[in-house]
Amino acid sequence: MRERSYYRGRKKGKKKDQIGKGTQGATTASASELDASKTATSPPTSPRPGSAVAPSSAATSNDKPPSRQILVLGLDGAGKTSVLHSLATNHVKHSAAPTEGFNAVCINTEETQLYFLEIGGSESLRSYWKMYLPKVLGLIYVVDSADHTRLPLAKHLLHQLVQHDSTLPVVVLANKQDIEGAYCITDIHDALALSDIGDERKMFLIGTHVAQDGSEISSSMKDAKELIAQLVLETA
Repeated sequence: MRERSYYRGRKKGKKKDQIGKGTQGATTASASELDASKTATSPPTSPRPGSAVAPSSAATSNDKPPSRQILVLGLDGAGKTSVLHSLATNHVKHSAAPTEGFNAVCINTEETQLYFLEIGGSESLRSYWKMYLPKVLGLIYVVDSADHTRLPLAKHLLHQLVQHDSTLPVVVLANKQDIEGAYCITDIHDALALSDIGDERKMFLIGTHVAQDGSEISSSMKDAKELIAQLVLETA
């Protein structure tokens, strides 16, 4: 199934075919190496200054964390851990164990460090999601494009999240586009009612899939990585 990308947000003049490929210069900011990764079964409480789960003590004037944290959320089984591994290492790992707690990853780029905090998507962990929204520059929300029955729940949780911050940039990854029966990007957009999320935020929807174990990441995943890096640089 051909993956397409969709954009809506405050910036006018961007063409749809630019989204998912980033803007000019985005390639130099793409994630290049996995610096650190850890998983915990309980929420981080007193992390080290500058760690992937704590904002730096040096706050900026607009209270945005200089550590450039990005929150990675989505229902259990959506493929968050595999997506994050692909973004960090440029290689595929289908066998990544589901995140039972919290997974923090730091990725070095040529211009900055990106800190990703993934929180598991099971019902017992969803109460923690909104607690971390004030600490991040953006949200990556991963959905399983082939899990039609749970898309209404994914929509409900996403809309709950974004109401806490009307300007938080959101990147929705419509994952598992390679599975037979997966909804296309247009259907995912409608199923998640992304038009209702508001006009004050940058909103991206990108079709992705995690390829065969050990192979290089798909072009759509590279697009997503470059876009996320560029978005963080523009937002920070």
